Amino acid sequence: MSGHSKWHSIKHKKGIADAKRGKIFTRHANLITIAARSGGDPEMNPGLRLAIDNAKKANVPNANIDKAIKKGTGELKGEAEIMEVTYEGYGPAGTAVIVDCLTDNKNRSLTNVRTIFGKRGGNLGNSGSVAWMFDRKGSIALKTEGVDLDEAELAAIDAGASGVEREDDALQILTEPTELSAVVEKLKAAGFEVEEAELQMIPNQTVTIENEGDAKKIMEFMEALDDDPDVSDISSNFDISDELMEKVSS
Repeated sequence: MSGHSKWHSIKHKKGIADAKRGKIFTRHANLITIAARSGGDPEMNPGLRLAIDNAKKANVPNANIDKAIKKGTGELKGEAEIMEVTYEGYGPAGTAVIVDCLTDNKNRSLTNVRTIFGKRGGNLGNSGSVAWMFDRKGSIALKTEGVDLDEAELAAIDAGASGVEREDDALQILTEPTELSAVVEKLKAAGFEVEEAELQMIPNQTVTIENEGDAKKIMEFMEALDDDPDVSDISSNFDISDELMEKVSS
């Protein structure tokens, strides 16, 4: 989708998320832990409720969810503190990259991310070096099978979405960061099934990649970052056509 970091959709198509189930569980548990710091009752804490919903959709066991909540509220003693850290820089072909980490060791995360940037043709930058190319938005994906897309688009706007992007049979619903939970609840109330809802860094300008060699380097770079256990999310402004993706993925 134009203006959207394609890495999320690419991961889904390539089955990367399913192949890294353990990491997915850990990521969701950490997100729940951080959200629970603002209160352990999901009915009173919309951010926690959203984090729990996302975890359940990823089939995270209830025991893991409960433990993560208790860790966030401080009920579990002796647990390492989970910190949110963000790194910025440039990847292959001059693409802007933002790497979000959930970690209990900032030094380890920085060393690992810096090494990947250096070995894979990128340059790690300072805070703010590429963030200005992105806007922080809520992003919602609806289950669209059997759904009238025109009706869904109107419902999203009525629910308070700031924008809707449509490609084939997919909708990406954008919201202001503070409105994400509210829009999700309104869409559910209107009878739509939310597949995924999270905050993302959406690029406001993209770099079109047409060279097969550059596309391959970008994919290898992104996958190397995604392999790191501390990396929870990656945003980039590359735009690779589906046809070129088929070539570099085969």
